[in-house]
Amino acid sequence: MEFSIGVDLGGTNLRAAAVNREGKILEKIAVDTNFEGGRDAVIGDIVNGVNALRTKLSGNRLAGVGIGVPGFIRLKEGFITNSNNLPYLENFPVRDAIEKLLGTPIILENDANAAALGEKWMGAGMHVDDLVLLTLGTGVGGGIIVDGRVLHGMDGMAGELGHMTVDPFGPPCGCGNLGCLEKLASATAVESGAMLMSLSAGPLTSREVYEMAMDGNDKARALFHQMGRALGIALATLINTFNFPLYLLSGGMLPAWNLFFPPLEEQVKLRSFTYRNTRTRIEQATLGNQAGLIGAAYLPFQAMELK
Repeated sequence: MEFSIGVDLGGTNLRAAAVNREGKILEKIAVDTNFEGGRDAVIGDIVNGVNALRTKLSGNRLAGVGIGVPGFIRLKEGFITNSNNLPYLENFPVRDAIEKLLGTPIILENDANAAALGEKWMGAGMHVDDLVLLTLGTGVGGGIIVDGRVLHGMDGMAGELGHMTVDPFGPPCGCGNLGCLEKLASATAVESGAMLMSLSAGPLTSREVYEMAMDGNDKARALFHQMGRALGIALATLINTFNFPLYLLSGGMLPAWNLFFPPLEEQVKLRSFTYRNTRTRIEQATLGNQAGLIGAAYLPFQAMELK
């Protein structure tokens, strides 16, 4: 049997899964990542995780390892850049270092791109070749799939959809822009809005704001209306640009779907002639937090198919 290993390197932990060619997860592990130990410790965690899965499946052929990481990937060099969570891996030949230690092909990919690829391979996008995925979490990430492959752009920076401008006079973003999508449609945006509205004597989590909204709090509901409106403006632009059949939303904010989707769809209908006149679908992703793992694991298989 041939299998590959997908790795999801997050801000606090590392998850890895062995996946066969049919997309079935055979084994998986999750460990806290020793970020305080710096570069060598994190690379060691990745190598140890892959080797642990490899040992469990000894006797089977490993096709390669795909690793999803936050930040931009310089694909040709195998470098990570602009990753706030992994500053010690900046401008370091991560791919080559891990490849040397493991003796197997390594493919790096942005984590949201990996999630989009996972949904295309084994999730809500199985039956289409082109799709856009928006991940709604602490920030807003994005991945674009064209003809079944991740769209990388010239420098690997395509798909940074969280930094689309949806309000030119909106709040400042760390990227230097004003009114970015993630400043209006992320968990952080909801939490910041709750603080500005003084919904509580202290800080609230996005989950707590959601519960207040479900209990009928008008101010809390207004925050999710704002979120939906911002997403709708962004999606209308994406639909007008790509004319893809499917646009997926994923991430920790999905439980609030019924709160933010009506204003989202209202904006898309208002702003997109394409949406009003085609069979374009906007749906929830289906793989949850497994999407990035499955997409990362698919990378080696896809690379073999494209040779």
